[in-house]
Order: sequence, then structure tokens, then C-alpha cells
Amino acid sequence: MKIAKTTGRGKATAYALLETLEQRGSVSTARLEPVVRKILNAVRSRGDKALLRYAQEFDGLQPQQALRVTPAEMEAAWNATSPALQAALQTAAKNVRSFAEKQKPKEWTAAVVPGARTGQLIRPLQAVGCYVPGGRYPLPSTVLMTVLPAKVAGVERIVVVSPRPAQETLAAAWLTGVSEFYRIGGAQAVAALAYGTATIPAVDKIVGPGNLYVTTAKKLVAFDCGIDMLAGPTEIVVTSETGKAKGIAADLVAQAEHDPDALAVLITSNAQLAQAVAAEVKEQARENAIARQALAASGVIFVTKDVTEARALTNRLAPEHLTVDSGADLAWVRNAGSVFVGQHTPQSMGDYISGPNHVLPTGRAGRMRGGLSVLDFVKVITVQSYTQEGLARLGPPAIALAEAEGLKGHAASVRIRLPRAAKKSQARRK
Repeated sequence: MKIAKTTGRGKATAYALLETLEQRGSVSTARLEPVVRKILNAVRSRGDKALLRYAQEFDGLQPQQALRVTPAEMEAAWNATSPALQAALQTAAKNVRSFAEKQKPKEWTAAVVPGARTGQLIRPLQAVGCYVPGGRYPLPSTVLMTVLPAKVAGVERIVVVSPRPAQETLAAAWLTGVSEFYRIGGAQAVAALAYGTATIPAVDKIVGPGNLYVTTAKKLVAFDCGIDMLAGPTEIVVTSETGKAKGIAADLVAQAEHDPDALAVLITSNAQLAQAVAAEVKEQARENAIARQALAASGVIFVTKDVTEARALTNRLAPEHLTVDSGADLAWVRNAGSVFVGQHTPQSMGDYISGPNHVLPTGRAGRMRGGLSVLDFVKVITVQSYTQEGLARLGPPAIALAEAEGLKGHAASVRIRLPRAAKKSQARRK
């Protein structure tokens, strides 16, 4: 990992590097947009015919193999899974579900003035698509993280898509009660979910991580179908003064092994800790080729002049995963997808078992939103109601605002409903 000091002669170089990392922004999709747009248009116009062709070309679908995975296949995958993994999946599912239950927003109503009430309804989306990557590693945990919050929200139809789904992925789908699962991926899967085909009816929203083709496709369909976020390569920032070098290095290597483009950063004013972590990372990544590649390309240790600067740099980066030393640090955290507190909280616990979602904002999107949650699967519908008394109280100021904007019809729609006394009072004021 590179060590960049924000003091002395290295200050300008360190801040130039920081600005480069800040500008990583959302994932750059321009290069792939022409080919992805072609795939989207083909599936949108030719439906299953195009979808099957792309699935056979890119997803390894065999000519006689069905797009849809049957419940029997998912059940068989669960039964073939070891008891230890079954127990782990059940524990993770319990925690994810419980966390989502606590996140669920409430309906409420309140009086604005006597005779006027406002409130909100909570309604689930009707259909969502959950994208589960099937490339470098099987990701049964992503089935749990995308399906269970949707279930808690009350979504009626939950569709899972995954290319070449592994046994573990199918087992997780069985555990969560998925009944609609298709062995497709890439831009073609996003197209099918967004626009629908004869086999796969369209959904209202697509969630879940994917490769750059998936991300590009989600970006291009976002005006036709809801999406959660544009997820880029994994990111980790550890901001620490008192952490243990072995544990910090282990987290950096763990997240770096996701992707050769992963970002791994340590921010500290403790120069001794910086050197110790650099040495540990080198040793721990020795046998991990993907992590070594990511750390060589985007592994940075910022050594700051003080703790205040370390905290400021952290919020500027707005990382997907952030580790801090203690609960007191939460007071200064402004921008992050998910925060891990203390030396006994490895980030991998959040990836699998704790309950908070592991589908998190990357590319500094942590400035604007948090991770996937039950809130992504519901709509908040506002409600208001007036009695004659309430309208008499709030109608006149509404009329005044409408007339100030020159919208006579708006004013008339209120005035015509006002009680006679209120109309006379308003006429006298004129």
C-alpha cells in the first residue's frame, strides 16, 4: 500500500491523491453504454427470443435448459447443503429479517388544526427484481440481503435473477421462500426485469449489486424502472488511532479480495500504526492474488497531521464500509454506507451475519443515501382530510397563496367550499 503524508513535502501529493479518490464518483459507464443499450433494446423489442440468445451466449444457459429454476431444484439445493451452512444461513436470515423489521416505517396521522388532519400511508411495491451476482464467487448472502427486506416490506412478487446460480445461492433462495428464480444475468437480465418478456413479467424496481454491465444497464433503465443505486467496486476505509495492525490489515485484505478495482484506505495520524499496517497488509495478502492486485492499484494509507484532519478526510471520501475505533467516533461520521465500531468488529460480519444490509453505496454515494433497506421496498403515500371547520381555518391562507401565484382556479377550488361566514370575512378584508 502507498503511504501518503498530508504534512511536509508530501502534502501536495497526498491531497492530489485524495482529490483523485474523491472524483471516483459514480461508476463510469460511458464505455459500455453502446453495447448495453443494444442488449436492452433487443430484449425490449424481441422479448424471450433475444433473452434466450444472450443467456446462452453470456450466461452458459444450455439449449434445452429452462430459464426458470423450479422450486424442486431450489429445495434439492437446500437438502444438499451441509448442516453447518444451513445453520449459518438460518442465523443470518434471522438477523437480516429482524433488522429490516425494525427499519420499517410507520403509518401516522395528526391534526394540523382542529378539523384538518394529515398523515402517511406505507404501501409495499408490488414487484421487485433482486440481482444476485454469479461470477467470481457464489453469493448466497446477497439473496438474503435483497429478498428478506422485500419480504418484510410486504412485496407481493419477488424475482431473483442470477447467472449460473451455485448450489449455495439456490439453497438461500429456498430458505427465503423465493418462488420465481431465473438463471440469467448481465444486461439481458436487467432488460427482462425492467421491460418484461412473455416469460418474465416486468417489475417495479431492480435491486442488488452486479458487474459493470449490470450497473450500466441499471443506469439506462432507471427512467423506466426503479433502481436502488449504481454499485461500483467495493470500498473500505479504516480511520484509526488505536487499532491493532493485524485486524486492520485483515479487513483491508478481506474487502480488497472482492475485486481488483476495490478501494482500500487507512487514515491515521499515528505514523507508527501506518507502518505496522503496511507491513501486515503485505504479509496477509501474499497468497491472495486479487487482493494484491487491488491493494497495489488502489491501496492507500494517509498519515495526517492530527485526528481532526483524519476525520475530515474520511467524510470527504464517503466510503462504502468504514471502521472506527470506538462508539464516540460515531459523532463525527457524516458520510458512510455502513460503520463498524472497534477492533472486535470485522467488516466481514456485516457482509454476512449481523443484520444490516451489505448492499451499500459506493463512489461517494454515501453522501446522499445509506445501504439497501426495507425503505427501498415501500412507498410513503401522504394523506390529508378537512372538515368544514378545518377548511375555514386554513382555506383563506391557501387562497392568498394561490392568488399570489396567479392561479385563479386553485383559489376558486378552495373558496367555493368555504363556509358562508368565512367567505364574507374574506370579502371584507379585500
